[in-house]
Amino acid sequence: MSPKISNVDRVYLQLRSMAANFEFKPDARINESSLSLALGASRTPLREALNRLVAEGFLTFKSGRGFFCRSLSPALVLDLYEARAAVETEAVRLATMRASDAELNGLNTWLESTGPGSSQGIDAEKLLKADEEFHLKIAELSQNGELLRLLVNLNDRVRYIRLIYLRGQVESAKTDTNPAKTSPHKAIMAAILDRKPGVAMAAMRQHIERRREDASKAVRIAYSQLYVPEDGFAEVEERA
Repeated sequence: MSPKISNVDRVYLQLRSMAANFEFKPDARINESSLSLALGASRTPLREALNRLVAEGFLTFKSGRGFFCRSLSPALVLDLYEARAAVETEAVRLATMRASDAELNGLNTWLESTGPGSSQGIDAEKLLKADEEFHLKIAELSQNGELLRLLVNLNDRVRYIRLIYLRGQVESAKTDTNPAKTSPHKAIMAAILDRKPGVAMAAMRQHIERRREDASKAVRIAYSQLYVPEDGFAEVEERA
């Protein structure tokens, strides 16, 4: 029997998913009354969940004005990718040195059989899930729980933008007569198997930085998709 989830955790998980997917519009004020009714939650667990999301970077709080959805801008996306590069290069360095041969062989077997490769013949959601799983597996092999926790948070905060970018990649791949032959994940994996932390770190950084500019460009597309009538959970700020 799975443990019963608390009301606070239930509300938190619902709000976290909503915030990660920008169901609240960027920089919009959260309408706590509407949200409380929609989630069937009293103000106390709702407020606790909102505060947790502020601490995790999904929302912001302005004294005397309330809770707001986080911003969505190229500058913020670049900040998140720089943080991701720092976390993941250290994670792959530690994994290369600390993981057992059996663990590394297991990761390689997973990558060969189910890991992400070409974007042809697969939908964007599955491609993103496989990509995140590969990076999380490396973080797990680093044997550093804090690095893993940070990566989970960063993944959730850039997932919406990454999904938009990957959808474009999948569409382009349908008509691409000369798709890329080498997966960057395989280059990273080869360096890990060779126990070359410096090479693995360079391959990881190159992989993340190559995606960073593409993701920042996807912000413009994200705004066009998010610019729809308000649903009552958030209110657009009046600007002077």
